[in-house]
Amino acid sequence: MNALNKSWTATLKLAAIALFCVAFSAVQANAQSLLRDTEIEETLREFTDPILRAGGLTPSSVDIYLVNDPSLNAFVTRGQNIFLHSGLILAADNPNQLKGVIAHEAGHITGGHIVRSDYGNRSAYGAMLIAAGIGLAAILAGEGQAGALVLGGSQQFGVLEALSYSRVNESAADQYAFDYMDRTGQSAQGLIDFFEKFRAQEVLSQARRYPYFRGHPLSADRIDALRERVRDSEHRDVKDTPEELHKHAMMQAKLRGFLNGPAEVYSRFPLSDQSKPARYARAVANFKQADLRNAIKEINSLIEDEPENAYFHELKAQILYESGKGIEAIEPSKRALELRPDSPLLEIALAQATLETRDPGEFGKVVDLLKSALATEPSNSYGWYLLADVYARQGKTALAQYATAERFYAVGDVQSARSFAQRAQEELPRNLPQWRRASDIIVVSETQLASKSRRRGPKPFVSISAR
Repeated sequence: MNALNKSWTATLKLAAIALFCVAFSAVQANAQSLLRDTEIEETLREFTDPILRAGGLTPSSVDIYLVNDPSLNAFVTRGQNIFLHSGLILAADNPNQLKGVIAHEAGHITGGHIVRSDYGNRSAYGAMLIAAGIGLAAILAGEGQAGALVLGGSQQFGVLEALSYSRVNESAADQYAFDYMDRTGQSAQGLIDFFEKFRAQEVLSQARRYPYFRGHPLSADRIDALRERVRDSEHRDVKDTPEELHKHAMMQAKLRGFLNGPAEVYSRFPLSDQSKPARYARAVANFKQADLRNAIKEINSLIEDEPENAYFHELKAQILYESGKGIEAIEPSKRALELRPDSPLLEIALAQATLETRDPGEFGKVVDLLKSALATEPSNSYGWYLLADVYARQGKTALAQYATAERFYAVGDVQSARSFAQRAQEELPRNLPQWRRASDIIVVSETQLASKSRRRGPKPFVSISAR
């Protein structure tokens, strides 16, 4: 590699470290960030999409975000975005309760009860929301190279507080929720159970209430109205299927493993508990304790039980990669992607593990994996970082600059995006799609920068003459 390419690679690494430091500070200060995990996202989608269709919404137009926050909360924003706090998912006793809350939030969307209209469009803010790395441990700031997996440039969610809905809107969302659950052949009893579980919150002061009930005021009348409709429903006694219960338990176990301290995990899931959720949580806890031998032992036992479970192979790959065994992570990463083809996060996981070989003969495969992932998730900043890295290793400096422009654009840093796009344009042939895309980034970035400048207005005149 020539000196220019070495310098370029060093620049990329420094940029990644800078992103890690910023994101790590945000996570530590507010314990809030977006969590990315293919398995959990798929489970939430399976629970949510039928409800959205029942409400006349197009599932692909509604984005679901998981917020790393232990508080009980959920909210929606303009642009049809549903945010679920990890604390709410862990508080739900079963899928039916979680689905009831999701149906209630979907009711706010269809009813037009959107909060904080200044957030949540799909432009710069939307890009920041979905700028993400892969794997919960990395997002929780794992050691070493895992830092590059932290949500690149994601904004702190401490400032994003939902406005309280009116009691009229709350009652309306309840009725929408009942309708959606009923239309999908499910009981709305879970929503009642969820409300009843936290009914005591209604009498607490505003400061002591869970965030969910500060933004969603609860009342006995609302519960009574829901209970009456559920009682008359032919689906009132429909229960969660064993498969749904298992997926819910595995999702909660994985979250607890990553988000709770190891001691708490071992207390909740002692070695005497050999259920799959318990072994799943302990595998993660062992990994966090740097107990690689027992972490691999637990995950291997799960793979033996379910060799076709992509997410067990994915976790094994993550444990190995983030324990400094990137080359050993390649095979489980490959297997995970074979079982769940075209999954962007799994493609990125395999790409990063493959890069550990430092074999130029593998660089073409890495580029293909990343292009495929970014075609599905064009705002995945870490995917663009890796693509810039591999282009730099190939000596394709202009393409590396273009990918870096995309990375900065994904996290809303339009000034840096414009700068790198301009550099890329100077060297890229005009007939390449990357040249045209760089041109788009420049135009949009300059428009946004000009708009910000106009909002700030002219600087006041200050005399510096001595008198």
